[in-house]
Amino acid sequence: MKVSLSWLTQYVDVGMPPEDLADALTMAGLEVESISDRYEYLDRVVVSRIAKIVSHPQADNLKICQVDVGYRVIPVVCGAPNVKKDMLAPCALPGTCLPDGNVLKKELICGETSEGMLCSEAELGLGASGAGIMELASKFSAGDPLNRALGLSDPVFEIDLTPNRADCLSIIGIGREVAAFKNTKVKYPEISLPESCDDISNYTSVKILDPDLCPRYAAMLVFDVKVGPSPFWLQNRLISVGLKPINNVVDATNFVMMETGQPLHAFDFDRLAENRIVVRVAREGETFTTLDQKERRLDTEMLMICDGEKPVAIGGVMGGSNSEVEDTTTRVLLESAYFDPVCIRKTAKKMGLSTDASHRFERGVDPRGTTTALHRVAQLIVEISSGKLISGTIDEHPKPLPDKIIDCSVNALNRHLGTRLDQNEIESFLRSIEFDVEKIDSDKLRVFPPSCRVDISRFEDLTEEIARLLGYDNIGTTFPLIPADDRKTSWRVDSRVRIKHLMTGMGFTEAINYSFISKLSCDRLQIRPDDPKRKEVEILNHLSEDQSVMRTSLVPGLLETMHRNLAMQNKNLKFFEMGNVFFSTGEIDRQPIEVEMLAGLWTGIRNDALWLSEEINCDFYDLKGVVEELLRSLGVVNGTFTGMPPEFCCYTKPGYTAEVFMTDEPLGILGELHPNVLRNYDLKQTAYIFELNFDRLLEHIPAMKSAQPIPKFPATSRDITLIVDRNVEALKILKCVETLDEDLVENLHLLDVFEGDPIPSDKKSVSFRITYRSFQETLDDDKVNRIHKNIADSLLKEFDAVLPA
Repeated sequence: MKVSLSWLTQYVDVGMPPEDLADALTMAGLEVESISDRYEYLDRVVVSRIAKIVSHPQADNLKICQVDVGYRVIPVVCGAPNVKKDMLAPCALPGTCLPDGNVLKKELICGETSEGMLCSEAELGLGASGAGIMELASKFSAGDPLNRALGLSDPVFEIDLTPNRADCLSIIGIGREVAAFKNTKVKYPEISLPESCDDISNYTSVKILDPDLCPRYAAMLVFDVKVGPSPFWLQNRLISVGLKPINNVVDATNFVMMETGQPLHAFDFDRLAENRIVVRVAREGETFTTLDQKERRLDTEMLMICDGEKPVAIGGVMGGSNSEVEDTTTRVLLESAYFDPVCIRKTAKKMGLSTDASHRFERGVDPRGTTTALHRVAQLIVEISSGKLISGTIDEHPKPLPDKIIDCSVNALNRHLGTRLDQNEIESFLRSIEFDVEKIDSDKLRVFPPSCRVDISRFEDLTEEIARLLGYDNIGTTFPLIPADDRKTSWRVDSRVRIKHLMTGMGFTEAINYSFISKLSCDRLQIRPDDPKRKEVEILNHLSEDQSVMRTSLVPGLLETMHRNLAMQNKNLKFFEMGNVFFSTGEIDRQPIEVEMLAGLWTGIRNDALWLSEEINCDFYDLKGVVEELLRSLGVVNGTFTGMPPEFCCYTKPGYTAEVFMTDEPLGILGELHPNVLRNYDLKQTAYIFELNFDRLLEHIPAMKSAQPIPKFPATSRDITLIVDRNVEALKILKCVETLDEDLVENLHLLDVFEGDPIPSDKKSVSFRITYRSFQETLDDDKVNRIHKNIADSLLKEFDAVLPA
């Protein structure tokens, strides 16, 4: 919204510098984006004295003037009839951008050099006279910039309005805001309709067929109109806010629209079939040619202004070429209406057609200002076009909008804003913006917003008005009362943070992926048809096919992350992710089951390459060690790993996959990615993944740590090697030792597994180390050897094992 200060001062006493006015408007909620002086171009136009005049040798109607511009004398070719010696006149120097958009240059005119231009009032945009150059008073000095000499300055404010402030899409609307913080009154234009004749009902009528979309439509007639250029003052007002003058009738409607915020339209009355107006929605497939000469296809949601036969305007958006005011127009029908904002917004969006009228109608104009604006424009048109007003106003108002009444509690308002305003102060603020206020009791006020404030409908709107009128910077800063004691975070959150710290401490980077994955993900992972991971929740309005279902596993996201990194030549990757997976219940009206999971991926080399070490790729046992260390650091002591049967391996490689158990409850899996899955995701190198159920893991993380005294007596260890069947898991041997329940066995761990010559092909060698310790005495060798032999005998018998030769 552009606002000219000279126009604004016609309605309110501003009395402050433009910069201060801009700050005040911004603090009132009307952000001023920029200020520009519309006469800034006159800086390059100077007061000049014509020192000498000679005839042009090549053109009888031109003269060559020697013009004193203060710092030197320049030649100027001029054809004005009133030019004379010693005359003071404005001279535009090269580089001046004139109001018509032309940039003045030094040039040859009929063979003679002209270094400037002696200008008329019309050429400078300072008046209507263009018959001769503008003569200046003798008190001015040559060389002075014309705008400073004449005191010409008209700051124009570019205001960025929020959509709810439709009332400020007018000069008077901005004036109301200025009057509020200046504590003064708006001077509304006096409307006095000239003498009229006849009666409008004898010539035309208005019929509204869709009152929901057009609650009010008013019309007036002006006959014997002489269409022509507008007077200079009217053109000047429109130019000051960026509008182009067209003719006196159209300019008057635009002037009143900018003045009051009410869009208006003028029809050539003689081009209206049957000389009447019908307001209806468009028919399906109907077409219409607008003023911009474009044919537009209509639909049944668009409101049309029609005559007795055809559409003549798109309601609230743009008029039609079949009824526009032309130079030959003598009779004019003036329209002022209130249209449904939603309907206008939809129409403008569908057509891709945004106009000054639609911009105002779709935000909401003053429903009670319809006839006021209509009378104002009728008065202007009669004055500037020598027209004759036809008596009467047609005002069809089938659906009046109800008055808005809002009760305002002083205590509630102060509580909302953190202020201590009393009832009188609140009443004063509201009355300053033309709200009517009644006192109900010592706390409550009954507020009646003016009809122009279509954005005010509830108590919260009133608090916003008080806040901006008081000044946001005048509202004290307060802080919520927070108790000093810290609230202990939940065990779940603490455990999640601990896991993330442990994983990053082991060199992993956290990945965060979308919860949406491709519907093909289960196929790419080779998930079995009966696997719960097939119970996917489909997204109704998905962003893309790659994000069409909710994830049932974190693995697809990690594999996509790996693919992106490999494409960027990042081949050594260690990352993890924690997040929910979602399983459909099969019922549309029920939320999916959510389970929080932890997953990790390792690919590339085991350690960063150093000059003393060679590059070794990571393997299954590296990732198994990560999971073991994670469980150990969390204090989980009952986690076990066992091989997964090949028939249950989906996205991991059979024989290279382990299941993780907590006692007898499955916790997750870890293993090498299946080669088919690698191909499905276009991955060129081996990777290892693990996936754990965080919800189940949380149940086994101890809330308290326990401690034991440091042993006083030394430990001793013995190794044992067994030849067992190659299908026997080392874990079973370890479990067997634990079940023997020997008190002196402190620790037991696997040393080595060997297959190959000289071990038979169906056998393998498994070596363990058992650590013995007593908390009461130092163990002697005989006692340890006896216990060790008993354990070895039990293992030989249990697993049908033999000792190596």
